[in-house]
Amino acid sequence: MKVEHLTGGGAPLLGEPPPIELANTVYAARGRRQEGLQSVEHLAAWLRDMRQRLAVELDDADIHGVTDRDLRLTRELRDAIRTLCAAAVEGHDLDPDAVATLNRHAGQTPRWHELRTVPEPHAVVCSKGRPVSAAFAALAEDAVDLFAGPSCCQLRVCHAPGCVLYFVRDIPRREWCSPGCGNRVRAARHYAKVRKETDD
Repeated sequence: MKVEHLTGGGAPLLGEPPPIELANTVYAARGRRQEGLQSVEHLAAWLRDMRQRLAVELDDADIHGVTDRDLRLTRELRDAIRTLCAAAVEGHDLDPDAVATLNRHAGQTPRWHELRTVPEPHAVVCSKGRPVSAAFAALAEDAVDLFAGPSCCQLRVCHAPGCVLYFVRDIPRREWCSPGCGNRVRAARHYAKVRKETDD
C-alpha cells in the first residue's frame, strides 16, 4: 500500500507544536473521547501527515516500517505529554512519572547534525537508531523544551464543551483549539439567545 493511501485515525492536525499535535491524537467526536492511534496504520498515517514538521526526515520506507512496538511507545509518550499538559494548564506540579517517561523517550536515540554540500550547504539530522525512533526521541526533546520554556505558560485546553484538545495560545484572547470549536460555541450561544427571546 502506498503511503498516500494510509488511513488515519481521525486526529486533527491544528498547526500546534509537534508534541501538542501528538497529545491531540486523543480527541473528542460528538463529545466522546476517541483514540486517534488505534493501529499501526493510524500511526503511520500520522507520521506521514507530520513528517514535514518532524526533526528527523522520514521516507516512505520508514513510515511503512512502523511496528506494534512503535505504536505502544508512541502512545506511552503521548499519554505522558497529555498528563504534563493537564498539570500545566491546571497549575499543578508536573507528575514525576510522566516527567520520567518523557525524559526516557527523549534519550532513546542519539542524533546529531551533519553538514551536506549538495546541492548547496545544509544541515541534515543523522541518527544511530531507526529514523522513526529518532523522530519520536526528537519530539520528546521538543516536549521537554515546551514544558521547561515560556510556551508552557501559554498552554491551554480548548474551552468548547466536549473538546479535549490542547493548544499553545498565540493570540491573547484565544479560547478554542480551532475556528471550528469557536464557531460551534458561538452558534450555541446564538441559538440559546434566540430561543430565550422566543420563550419570553
